[in-house]
Amino acid sequence: IQPFAAIRPSPEHAAGIAAVPYDVVDTDEARALAAGNPDSFLHVSRPEIDLPPDCDPHDDEVYRQGARSLRRLMEQRKLIHDSQSGFYVYRQVMGDHAQTGLVACCHIDDYAADIIRKHEKTRQDKEDDRTRHALTLRANTGPVFLTYRDRGELDELTREACAGAPLYDFVAEDGVRHVVWRVIHRNDGWIEAGARIPLAYVADGHHRAKAAYRAGRELRAAHPDAGEAAPWNWFLCVLFPASHLRILPYNRCVADLNGQTPERFLELVRRRFNVVEAGDGTPAGPRRTHMYLGGRWFELSWEAFKGDPVAMLDVSVLQDRLLQPLLGINDPRTDGRISFVGGIRGTRALVESVHEGKAAAAFSMHPVTVEQMIAIADAGQIMPPKSTWFEPKLRSGLLVHAL
Repeated sequence: IQPFAAIRPSPEHAAGIAAVPYDVVDTDEARALAAGNPDSFLHVSRPEIDLPPDCDPHDDEVYRQGARSLRRLMEQRKLIHDSQSGFYVYRQVMGDHAQTGLVACCHIDDYAADIIRKHEKTRQDKEDDRTRHALTLRANTGPVFLTYRDRGELDELTREACAGAPLYDFVAEDGVRHVVWRVIHRNDGWIEAGARIPLAYVADGHHRAKAAYRAGRELRAAHPDAGEAAPWNWFLCVLFPASHLRILPYNRCVADLNGQTPERFLELVRRRFNVVEAGDGTPAGPRRTHMYLGGRWFELSWEAFKGDPVAMLDVSVLQDRLLQPLLGINDPRTDGRISFVGGIRGTRALVESVHEGKAAAAFSMHPVTVEQMIAIADAGQIMPPKSTWFEPKLRSGLLVHAL
């Protein structure tokens, strides 16, 4: 890990600048969220919102607009550039859940060497977009969400940092509290503690990570004499101990029953699962899925079995035993008959989807565990699409790494 001199909000502007990650909203949603707030970091991360609605979101002018918005906020001193390098500690509190991570830069060669491990495939178009964004703005504008198996030394340093006065402390409009502390870098053990973390894992932000790697490699090739200290060798991350994280379920809705009546479909499901009526849509544990069909909840359960870590995931069992053979949904990445609902919306959203005729049936999943995610990454495998929903999300704009 490496300290860095952050581009960050002046304290009085932090709450107005901080914005949701670029990839959790579409252009229309981003435009609505930023309406009336010229300070919103969405003007930087989703710059197409400040251009005509018919513009191509990947036109060169979009990226130039993002650079102009970043420069404007800095010229207005709403964003300032720290004169000294440091680490930062970032805590988020959502209801009764709190998670505290270290904000630092990690090396692009660790990403390439799989010391920073992945569990998700990336899409070329999304990679290209964020790579161009980083290169045009010469900045990592959104942090990559990493986790690691708990290490006492780093945890202790983080706790000590939190004893001081915070740099920022505000509650966002969604009720999540965000607190940031700054640690001026000295030879006080941070780098050494980070070096003793054997592996880190991308929890969220696979496209940001790959884009940061690609941008770093491109700038390294363009400046071969710059040396190891060049900022583009490093990219912006927040590292959380695994014990701090909470994964919410990623639920499923299906548009139709593949030509079957609800009664016939339920009969076929009973042949593949243990099925009982359930009171609500919240599975009590793993190897259980709740299905909403015909105005009733049913619990689908199955016995434990031996297999690879991906095959044993609840979402894999649902796909392999029900969605594919009974509904003909062969590829959930591309089949328009299946949609995904983040667990933050609760099971009521599933019921409403069926009652409104948007779905014929809905499936409430038990969440994947952090250890399952790590085991899959360690095995060099890829998780099924829409398997994990991390909450709360890291806010963009609080800390930016200049390249």
